[in-house]
Amino acid sequence: MIEFEKFVKEELVKKIQKYCAEELQQELGSFEAQFLLDFFSEEIGGHYYNQGLADALKTFESKHEEIADSIYQLEKLK
Repeated sequence: MIEFEKFVKEELVKKIQKYCAEELQQELGSFEAQFLLDFFSEEIGGHYYNQGLADALKTFESKHEEIADSIYQLEKLK
């Protein structure tokens, strides 16, 4: 489960409450919204986290290739 700092969790709970009220015409109390956030964090959060890591790795590999190419070009100029 992904753990959030207190102020971040409070903001996310407010966003969940606002979304439910505006899009679903369903009022949620703070407790219900926190429960929903915890559920999504536990059940889905890991998938987002893993995708973020995969995206970061792709970026790192791309930059690594660029640096390796630049170094190779410098070696050829000598």
